[in-house]
Amino acid sequence: MNKELGSAITWAGGIIVLALGATFARQWGYIDADTVTRIVVGTNGLLIAWYGNRMPKAFVPSAGARKAARVGGWSMVLSGLIYAALWAFAPIQIAVIGGCAAVIAGIAITAGYCLSLRAKAKAA
Repeated sequence: MNKELGSAITWAGGIIVLALGATFARQWGYIDADTVTRIVVGTNGLLIAWYGNRMPKAFVPSAGARKAARVGGWSMVLSGLIYAALWAFAPIQIAVIGGCAAVIAGIAITAGYCLSLRAKAKAA
């Protein structure tokens, strides 16, 4: 099995176990439903940050692609951490809007940088 696939399956299994554990804790009265939502959805932000951290480490054939992977990695790590922090500490409505905005901004920064690299390459 590929190392990347193994890591992805581990993350998926971890999120499922976390969700089941949080649901079990809610059924026994240890935590409320909002906390279960915050735990499970906030973990997605950590997953985004983890994948962002992996981006620059992947092999890419050209210098431009390596630059794009570095910028994309940084933007996704930061947006994932912001997403997770909002789900941990902000009111839920703000966490939804702010978290989505953070992830969209990370994607937009990555796409914008890729388009600027492409324009520079065409101009040269």
